[in-house]
Amino acid sequence: MALRAETKTTFEPAHVIQPIYTGGAVALSEDGKLLASTLEEEVLITNLDTGAHLARIEGDGEPVTTLALTPDASYLIICSRSLSMRVYALQTSETFETAITTKLLRTVKPHTTPVVTIAVDSTSSLLATGAADGSIKVWDLRGGYTTHTFHGHSGVISALYFFQVDPEDVVQSTKSKKRKNKQRAIEAEEVQQDEATVGYRLASGGEDGKARIWDLHTRESVATLDAHVSVVRALSYSPDAGVFLTASRDKTAILWTARTWQQHSTVAVLESIESAGFLGEGRLFYTGGETARLRVWDTVSGAEVTQDQPLGVETEAIVDVLHHPQLPFLLSIHADQTLVLRSLEPLRLLQLSQQISALTVLRRISGTHDEVIDLAYIGYDRNILALATNLEDIRLVTLKTSEDESSADSSSYFGADVALLRGHTDIIITLSVDWSGHWLATGAKDNTAKLWRLDPDKNDYRCYCTFTGHAESIGAVSLPNAAPAVGSKEYERPLDFPPKFLVTGSQDKTIKRWDISSQAGKAPRAAYTRKAHDKDINALATSYSATTPLFASASQDRTTKIWDVETGEAIGVLRGHKRGVWSVAFSGAGMPALTTSESGGASSAKGMVVTGSGDKTVRIWSLSDYSCLRTFEGHANSVLKVVWLPSSKEVKGKGGRGVQVGSAAGDGLVKVWDAQSGECAATLDNHIDRVWALAVKPSPRVTSEQQKKQDGQDEDMEAEEDEKDTSASESTLELVSGSADSTLTFWHDTTSATALATTQQATARVEQDQELQNHIRSSNYREAIVLALQLNHPKRLLDLFTTVVNAPHEPGSFVGRKDVDDVVASLSDSQLWSLLRRVRDWNANGRTHNVAQHILYAILRLIPKTRLLGLRDRRRKAAVLDDEDADEELAGAMAELTTNDRKSKESVKDVLDGLKAYTQRHYDRLNTVSEERFVLQWALQQMDAVGGAADGVMLNGASNGHAEEDVMMLNGE
Repeated sequence: MALRAETKTTFEPAHVIQPIYTGGAVALSEDGKLLASTLEEEVLITNLDTGAHLARIEGDGEPVTTLALTPDASYLIICSRSLSMRVYALQTSETFETAITTKLLRTVKPHTTPVVTIAVDSTSSLLATGAADGSIKVWDLRGGYTTHTFHGHSGVISALYFFQVDPEDVVQSTKSKKRKNKQRAIEAEEVQQDEATVGYRLASGGEDGKARIWDLHTRESVATLDAHVSVVRALSYSPDAGVFLTASRDKTAILWTARTWQQHSTVAVLESIESAGFLGEGRLFYTGGETARLRVWDTVSGAEVTQDQPLGVETEAIVDVLHHPQLPFLLSIHADQTLVLRSLEPLRLLQLSQQISALTVLRRISGTHDEVIDLAYIGYDRNILALATNLEDIRLVTLKTSEDESSADSSSYFGADVALLRGHTDIIITLSVDWSGHWLATGAKDNTAKLWRLDPDKNDYRCYCTFTGHAESIGAVSLPNAAPAVGSKEYERPLDFPPKFLVTGSQDKTIKRWDISSQAGKAPRAAYTRKAHDKDINALATSYSATTPLFASASQDRTTKIWDVETGEAIGVLRGHKRGVWSVAFSGAGMPALTTSESGGASSAKGMVVTGSGDKTVRIWSLSDYSCLRTFEGHANSVLKVVWLPSSKEVKGKGGRGVQVGSAAGDGLVKVWDAQSGECAATLDNHIDRVWALAVKPSPRVTSEQQKKQDGQDEDMEAEEDEKDTSASESTLELVSGSADSTLTFWHDTTSATALATTQQATARVEQDQELQNHIRSSNYREAIVLALQLNHPKRLLDLFTTVVNAPHEPGSFVGRKDVDDVVASLSDSQLWSLLRRVRDWNANGRTHNVAQHILYAILRLIPKTRLLGLRDRRRKAAVLDDEDADEELAGAMAELTTNDRKSKESVKDVLDGLKAYTQRHYDRLNTVSEERFVLQWALQQMDAVGGAADGVMLNGASNGHAEEDVMMLNGE
């Protein structure tokens, strides 16, 4: 038996791209797989290869000052401005593909001031903390206690570094100290009992420009390196070269001889240095700083190995560089929350006095996309997303998953950065992509628009031309949406044929149409300029018609105007919004008409336009008479973006998708509207801030060969389509929304899947109900009771037990039938929990308490006490752990108080308290009835005595039938 459920539009988030780094400290495991990054007050652990979020650690309410990840990824240390230091144990798998379990080991207050920097030694056993008051402490990570405390710096500790030196040099040094001071020699002998720590050193750099070397064996400072005049930001040691490196914001890097701690050489880097370290067994060292250049230097000569690099802007400055000796890359962290992986492969074959170009960028990772202002699908398969993120550059991220066979690069994952389009000098406000996905137009606050040629297959992304002419910021651009004929050269080779025109709208209240030349680099000229509106122009859109192209402009003056592309004349004005119009879009080719009257009248075939406004409404307009066809109300804030969802009218059957419109608003919601009924079909909620951007993934472009093949198969498949599910005939609809909370959510249309699941569930429910009825009719109590518990049918379950209790009892049975007793004894924990709750409810009713007492008596006699106690313990664990570690079946049944309440936190104690209270009430009522019965019997006896012997004989049955009936009536009372 099959049931057809009511079709309801549903969308589910298939992928979510969230921030992984918002500035602050970053740590990398020794194998280069785990990345721990600061996310405001939280810390996120990410798989660097796949981009998967493995663990998220909540903060303590204060910003994170620094963090560290042990080389073996067994511990994570987090320090915050609350003066606390939290140590977490990490339980990881070998592949780091799923998740990481974090366990808080301890929380301590290491210093009286915030911890600014921390370092972990190579054995993952020692931790050094440096505070803002200049104090340093060394901790045993496993024991959780302090082993050393050092004082000497006069300011903030800016760098810490563990290293080891040759023990033979240490022995000679201590012998010389013994000759100088007898008392110190005695102390040294006591400390030197543990020879394993002889070579351990800790280097510290401070705000005072000094670097100090601390001997962890003797607990003393063995050297003070005083040569910098600013904050020491980096420390490093090369055991192969025997050289120690210090780098400072005074724009110098100094090399020191580790044996004597004398200055070996000074390298003028000529930029403020934030990070430095040795490479290639000490032959080279790198520096990174304020100019955003990662430079490599020769340790011996002090000459720069990398060639001159262009200076970066302030927002691109390098704030840290992470590296481990066995890793083939450097990870640089930049001020704009970007992480860049650079290859060290060119340094392996480096010869003496040879220069190389800048280190190759392997991958660029955006820690956060900031405020997503606009977005667009690009590429042949539309598997790349272009993002305008409140910056001067356009970020391109891939949408290919690791399961995608076409993704050859193993390091490429969903959401990974592909390229960066640089060219604008101010924030980019708007994007527009053409029909092919290979041409992208951008408008920015630098008063210019640019056209980009995009060839993802060849990894070629370049600016084709720049449009200059507006006097103020360009807030809207639009490329033609009409596709050329299938099979034409423009259709088959879109990269060789740029769009014919571009329309731009600016805050100077004008619109311009630009004719685009087929020659790259040629400056385009405006075909016409029109004073379009009285206020800023917020959006532009072009129609899908190739014969009579139109474009629409939406403005803050509360109007939307329809223009002829060729002449530049306004042919219609859409009035009706009460606030500025933020977005406008034309309906696609072949969009079904809307019924506008009860008689079946429809909107014209000329098409429709949808607009979204600051008055919180969405409106659909007819292009025939420019009247408003529909008005949708439901958003709580300004509607910032509207799109048409592709219809499925070509799909036969009742499950096809009709005309729908999507809208994104400042209330953080995305809504899907049914254009025919005027109702909200679905509300999509996954953002916590205003949603600026919304786009529908276009269908893959069909080649001429595919079109011919499809046309040939249409007639053969026409008869079969009626019998197939409608969802099989079309690809899944995908929406993407971008918000000011730096989150991108990819929504997949699950309407067909939801309808199918609902239908299957309803069918299964009917079949199970019929099976339950069959068991009841055949008195098959065992299967009937179990099935009634499973289906959550308390009324039928009560009828079953009532029938058994009221029927003649079998000897030795607690309920009435021994087979029912066996069912009660064999119930699982989840079924027993459900039955106890039902018994509690029945026991509260005077009409059903008798049945409840029989069942309760059977449970207490048949179920062992240890099992009932175990049920209580498991329920308590389920409540504490939020049903995560408890048995799924038990937790699910315990949470299911009714069919609509699946998250009940009811405990076993609550149920037993209810049973106890009403059982006591029933017992008290029985005692009262018993007392009243005794009084009644005594009264009858007294009446018998007063009536006399004759009446007594009559009462004993010696009279006529009428007297006997009176006696029977009294006995009945």
